[in-house]
Amino acid sequence: MKNVLKSMLFIIAVFFISNIATAQKTNQKAVIKTVLNCDHCKECGSCGLKFKTEMLKIKGVKMYELDDKAMTFTIYYNSKKTDLQAIKVAISKLGYDADEIKADPTAYENLDGCCKA
Repeated sequence: MKNVLKSMLFIIAVFFISNIATAQKTNQKAVIKTVLNCDHCKECGSCGLKFKTEMLKIKGVKMYELDDKAMTFTIYYNSKKTDLQAIKVAISKLGYDADEIKADPTAYENLDGCCKA
């Protein structure tokens, strides 16, 4: 009876450890270069609010950080739900460059004047 109980506990432990390892593989981090034309993007009524509401609506994005000095987004995402290319396209549709993908022209035109070059 003790051997059966030990075996069951061992199997459960292996199961949990493998699930944790798998979950860590699906969580990815990427740094995406962008261009910000204002010096107050985080506080800007349009940019800051757009970042806060729209970035987390991108499928698979769990969290993001905007470094307005370095002009980068650090994106934390679930690779089972999305990929980096899809995230870059979604950022482009918000009106911002995302690495090699240029901002969608229509979305860019809808940005406030302070956000445009």
